[in-house]
Amino acid sequence: MNSLTKLGDDDDHGRDLLWPSIWKHFVSMFLDLVRLSFPLALLALEALFLLKKWTPTSHFLFFSCFPVFFILKRFIWSPDQVYIVDFSCLKPPSSCRVPFASFLEHASMMNIFDRESIDFMAKILTSSGQSEETYLPPPLHYIPPRTEFQESIKEVHTALFPVLDDLLEKTNVHPRDIDILIVNCSGFCPSPSLSSIIVDRYSMRSDVKNFNISGMGCTASAIGIDMAKSLLKVHKDSYAVVLSTEILSTGWYSGRERPKLLLNCLFRMGSAAILLTNKPKAKNVSKYKLVHSLRTQTAFEDKAYYAAYLDEDAEGKLGVTLKRDLLQVAGETLRSHATILGSRVLPFTEKFWHGLSVCRKRFVHKSCDIYVPNFKTVVQHFCLPASGRPVIREIGKGLKLGEADTEAALMTLYRFGNQSSSSLWYELAYMEAKQRVKNGDKVWLLGMGTGTKCISLILERVRPILGESEKSPWASCIHDYPVAIDEVVVA
Repeated sequence: MNSLTKLGDDDDHGRDLLWPSIWKHFVSMFLDLVRLSFPLALLALEALFLLKKWTPTSHFLFFSCFPVFFILKRFIWSPDQVYIVDFSCLKPPSSCRVPFASFLEHASMMNIFDRESIDFMAKILTSSGQSEETYLPPPLHYIPPRTEFQESIKEVHTALFPVLDDLLEKTNVHPRDIDILIVNCSGFCPSPSLSSIIVDRYSMRSDVKNFNISGMGCTASAIGIDMAKSLLKVHKDSYAVVLSTEILSTGWYSGRERPKLLLNCLFRMGSAAILLTNKPKAKNVSKYKLVHSLRTQTAFEDKAYYAAYLDEDAEGKLGVTLKRDLLQVAGETLRSHATILGSRVLPFTEKFWHGLSVCRKRFVHKSCDIYVPNFKTVVQHFCLPASGRPVIREIGKGLKLGEADTEAALMTLYRFGNQSSSSLWYELAYMEAKQRVKNGDKVWLLGMGTGTKCISLILERVRPILGESEKSPWASCIHDYPVAIDEVVVA
């Protein structure tokens, strides 16, 4: 856990990853100084005018250049703004609820797992930070689980159709108005693709640009948003929909290797649908605008590449292996990612102290700590990877976040479990239901996944959000949260 907590720590591997980021960091600081010197130069010239007692016409001509410059910058060089009109999250049917006792009883009746495997999964469940209210899809409620192809297709229908129906109804957008469609699911990649299933179901236009993202892990939803942003830069006056889910029936592991059994216990049912647009008129109806996005990855390092991967066990059964050094790799990836993001969004003072501490550690005192910038100076709310209670708390410590900042991630994990890439939107829905996101507030959505990859989205709220506690998956229970999950005792 230390690699997550001490995001500023350095070693030989960390220096290799961080040094290019640090260079960009200092370039950003230099540009900040240039921008700061601009008004100072203006004041110096004005002082010169006064000392030289130049005519008022000189003052007027000098100052008139600046409004013209800023107007041109705003309307010629500024990129088109991308807005998030709205989003929807799936509330699974109550029939899919899976209490711990039911999960373990079903597992023991499958005649697949030995007693040690059952005890191991029981330990993982009770320490995961999940409650008894999480959901598994219908195919995994059978004994043995139904993992056939057609059952997975049915699970796709169950996960994606209701959430897209809800999104289209809330935004009053017709399926044929959609110009770009992106569907992400890491473990299930049928042919025709998941995006083609959606196009067929909703009779979308023949020229809709549909894409399918697979194998990207818990970062896939945020990557889909980043991809939609890039496409909207090219395709003007368009709507883009991103659908995120994980099909769990294909990922069920029926062997006895402990590193592969973890995913049976941690991942739960969920999905999200997000509508984006670059239409100018959308500013008045959209919830958020996309301010920043950043993607980094460390797959070029074997250690990171093999931290979590899909393979077969000794009996030929397929499952995802989670290595012991996964948390260390995640910490190194997050550290370099946060450095790059900080160089883009943090105020000059935070970048200065961080840069100064990096130089001091590298050239003066190698044992000193690197200053961790305070991201709360620019971001008010945080949606963190819902990978597990210890991981959430350690990421919070590493980013200097308080209990209130990690609450949304912990409560989402507790109520719905780890829903892979769609968890970020359940966290945002939680904060909206609590009416915590105010106009002008910024939200940081942080995704981390296999590879190892890291992606950040920073959203800014642009209109009032009312009545979300009655529309979201938290509608029936938001008044019960937060709960003190550290005090929850599972029998």
